[in-house]
Amino acid sequence: MSKLLECVLDAHGGLDRWNQFSTVSAQIVTGGGLWALKGLIQDSAPRQIRAALREEFASVAPFGQPHWRTSFRPERVAIETLDGEVVKERRDPRSAFAGHAMNTPWDPLHRAYFNGYALWTYLTTPFLMAMPGFEVVEIAPLMEGSEEWPGLRVKFPPHIATHSETQEFYFGSDFLLRRHDYHADLAGAFPVAQYVDGMADVHGFKMPSRRRAYVRGPDQRPVRDLLMVTIDLSDYVFT
Repeated sequence: MSKLLECVLDAHGGLDRWNQFSTVSAQIVTGGGLWALKGLIQDSAPRQIRAALREEFASVAPFGQPHWRTSFRPERVAIETLDGEVVKERRDPRSAFAGHAMNTPWDPLHRAYFNGYALWTYLTTPFLMAMPGFEVVEIAPLMEGSEEWPGLRVKFPPHIATHSETQEFYFGSDFLLRRHDYHADLAGAFPVAQYVDGMADVHGFKMPSRRRAYVRGPDQRPVRDLLMVTIDLSDYVFT
């Protein structure tokens, strides 16, 4: 494990402490321009996200109907009632995105799959980097204004569903996450610069309260007029 990754994990609460818990949940409010491009209506109602910490599982509720929720795993995504009755499901859900561009419409199961892997990634960062199969290397720092943010490039293992196989994470002088770069492979592979801030102390962990994902230009700068996804997070609970 690199020295930078050690410092990052310690700054966010420590790997030993992380391993004492099995799930995390939070309230989320989502917005941004991506949903309209996908033919979806995005309201400002709060929802609950629950994610496992040592396997890739996530669930969002409510979803579509007040008594429905999602159930996401890489090999299967479903919409189900709060009692667990399956409403709709899709096996091998990633294959359903073949040929998609940025403005290709999504159905509810497309959205449930995207939400599942994206939110799982966000809620488990940076500790997912210490999971088996992840390859992490230090990269050149990123200049943001007058600040220099050290970076890690992470290659995700094939069994983990995520935005793109390789992603970059940048950190402030306090080693807390500031920015997360990737390609949105399932939406035409457009490049993304996602800014992370509002770190809150939750059960000894540093967890963000705001994420803002912009289209990333060729100079690594965000295109501020193209705000694709916004996520406000609060009321974290670890169990």
